[in-house]
Amino acid sequence: MSEAIIILDFGSQYSQLIARRVREAQVYCELFPWDAPAEKILALNPKGFILSGGPLSVYEPGAPYIPDYVLESGLPILGICYGMQALTHALGGKVAAAVSREYGPALVETNSENPLLPPGSYAVWMSHGDRIESMPAGFEAVGFSANSPIAVMCDAQHKRFGVQFHPEVHHTPRGKEILQRFVVDICGCSPSWTPESIIQQEMERIRRQVGQEPVLVAVSGGVDSSVATALAYRAVGEQLIAVFVDTGMLRQGERQQVETAFRASLGAHLIVVDARETFLNALKGVTDPEQKRRIIGETFIRTFEEQARQVGKPRFLIQGTIYPDVVESSAPDRAKAQRIKTHHNVGGLPSDLSFELVEPLRYLFKDEVRAVGEALGLPTALVWRQPFPGPGLAVRCLGEITAPRLDSLRAADAIFTSELERAGLLDRARSDRIGQAFAVLLPVRSVGVMGDQRTYQEAVALRAITTEDYMTADWARLPYDLLAQIANRIVNEVPGVNRVVFDVTSKPPATIEWE
Repeated sequence: MSEAIIILDFGSQYSQLIARRVREAQVYCELFPWDAPAEKILALNPKGFILSGGPLSVYEPGAPYIPDYVLESGLPILGICYGMQALTHALGGKVAAAVSREYGPALVETNSENPLLPPGSYAVWMSHGDRIESMPAGFEAVGFSANSPIAVMCDAQHKRFGVQFHPEVHHTPRGKEILQRFVVDICGCSPSWTPESIIQQEMERIRRQVGQEPVLVAVSGGVDSSVATALAYRAVGEQLIAVFVDTGMLRQGERQQVETAFRASLGAHLIVVDARETFLNALKGVTDPEQKRRIIGETFIRTFEEQARQVGKPRFLIQGTIYPDVVESSAPDRAKAQRIKTHHNVGGLPSDLSFELVEPLRYLFKDEVRAVGEALGLPTALVWRQPFPGPGLAVRCLGEITAPRLDSLRAADAIFTSELERAGLLDRARSDRIGQAFAVLLPVRSVGVMGDQRTYQEAVALRAITTEDYMTADWARLPYDLLAQIANRIVNEVPGVNRVVFDVTSKPPATIEWE
């Protein structure tokens, strides 16, 4: 890229949302740990820096700080929450514990003309226990809240700004506008980060990496692998060898849908491997979710190695890794966050992996992936499919994986999604559309009564969420009559199930998937 906004991560749970909001302004950005090597960051030709929030206090021993090269660059800086406090501390101001902490919604008033926030009232989201007691020289307080007399500060001459609230979250309605003003108006970035530019850039990157060599691609049928495959096919054409592995962990009718979509839409050669028995044998007796992911990751890649030997053993393997995968797996080159779970395509591959990975979607958010897919001409039904985890139904079938349990889960899941489709709740044109919905089979048995006879069978949990970015999510408020219809069908039509429950947990504290 010819220009970029650099986001330095001080440990905030919202850091990835900053990146998403900047990308929504069609400006390219990258997220780095606050102590990433300067040469790596400066090589991107940054046009400005955004400093994220963080959980610590700037005066604590070992607290993250702003690297010298950032302040010496003379580039615009926007500090958010902890980032604002770090900026204050670095430039000689004073930060102290607030008498009254602010967590949740607040109202910020701005009463002075400034490039970042025009005068007015702003509903914002606060999350801090410290506040600015005195500003560094050259700064002016241009905004305040009930508990923060310096909620917004500005040094217009040096283009340095600080906001005590979080403009990146959904609960700050005009936050996207604030960030866009910073990256476009103040930093001077051109809004040129578009699906077309992404496609062109990634095609060039793939060609540079693989040259004239053949490339193997893992097709799962999900949105990410489908878009990665289409992008790779656009880049290298007949060099691409697409392999679809039927692991036995697929949704109902998925294998047939994938074969039809890829052969008809792309015209690409698709090798279909039936490995259902191999995966079931490898997972026999395994109940731990992390062990499931590792086994599936290794079995998956070994299957590809076997196919690779049959087609000449290509050196390169394309995967549909996307940014949320990287974030949740805490890839060491990007974020210093706690690992939540292992993704088979970023953290669960065997150590003796013989492929060189090509990941054209690695730093794209889900909405960007979909936009690229549409620009590539993929069918709408494929681009807007429900997200599906790499390990498939194995992480939705809690407890031991068996063929009968997978069949029950597939049937329950199909009933759930078909009823939501019939009710119009999966229509992407709706503002209240469901972002993801699926069934989970629980290894919990309960007593029931069917036909005047006692039953002792397993339970199905239904999960439906609304979300903008899949980094955070809320549970969908489904109509009771619809839930009753779904539960009735599952209990009557799915063998081995006599109870249905509905998951009403948001993310955080839960993840979207159960395992």
